[in-house]
Amino acid sequence: MNFENILTKTANGITTITINRPSKLNALNKATITELHHAFDNANKDVDTKVIIITGSGEKAFVAGADISEFANFTVENGGKLAALGQEMLFDFVQNLQTPVIAAVNGFALGGGLELAMAAHFRIASDNAKMGLPEVSLGVIPGYGGTQRLPQLVGKGRAMEMVMTAGMIDADTALNYGLVNHVVALEELIPLAEKIASKIMRNSSVAIGKAIQAINANYTDGVNGFDIEIKEFGACFGTADFKEGTTAFLEKRKADFPGN
Repeated sequence: MNFENILTKTANGITTITINRPSKLNALNKATITELHHAFDNANKDVDTKVIIITGSGEKAFVAGADISEFANFTVENGGKLAALGQEMLFDFVQNLQTPVIAAVNGFALGGGLELAMAAHFRIASDNAKMGLPEVSLGVIPGYGGTQRLPQLVGKGRAMEMVMTAGMIDADTALNYGLVNHVVALEELIPLAEKIASKIMRNSSVAIGKAIQAINANYTDGVNGFDIEIKEFGACFGTADFKEGTTAFLEKRKADFPGN
C-alpha cells in the first residue's frame, strides 16, 4: 500500500512505521491518522511482523501535535466526532493490537503526538525529547485519550499539572515519571527499540497477545482484569505455543514457537 505521509519498513520480524511530514514536524492530520490506521492494521495482520516500532522522521519531532488548521472552525458536534473517530481509528486501535507496539520518541511529542506514544504498549525516548499536552492553551482539552492514559502512566497529580500548565517535560523527567522506560542518545534510539524487539520475539507471540489483552483489561471500565487474566491464562493451555514452550523447558532446549 502506498502512503503519502508515512513510511513503512519490515525486516527481521520488525515493522517500523515512520511518520514523514518533517515540514509540519510530523503533525497529525486526518490523512495521516487514516494512513497510520492502515499501516498498523497491515502490520498486525502480517505473519512476518512480530513487533511494531512507531517513530517520527528527522531529529526534531516524533509528532509535534495535531494539525490545528483542520479543526479551528469546528462546531461542538464536529469536535465530538473528531475525537470519537480518531480514538476508534488510531489510538484505541493501537492500544488493543495483539502485536507489541514500541513508541520510539525522537524530539517533540506534543498533544496528539504524546497521545499516540501513550497508546503504544510502551515508550522509549531520545535525550532531546520533549513531551506535553498543551491543548488547554488553545481552549480545548486532549481529545485522543490523553486525559485517560496520562494519569494511568504518571499518576493523577502529575497528569493534572501537566495538562493544566500546558507545559512540556524533558526526557529525564518523563523517565522519572514512568512515562518512558528508557532514555538514550538520538542515534541509539532505533537500535535500542530493535534490541528490545529482538528480546520480545524470542517469546511466544500468542502468549504476548493474550498478555496485552489481560493488562489492558485492568484499565477498561466495567471489566475485571483478574477475570480476563484467568480466562487468557487458561486459553494458553490449549495452544501449540504452550506445548512447545513447556516441552522445550523440560528438554532443556530453546523453544521454537509455532505461533512465531
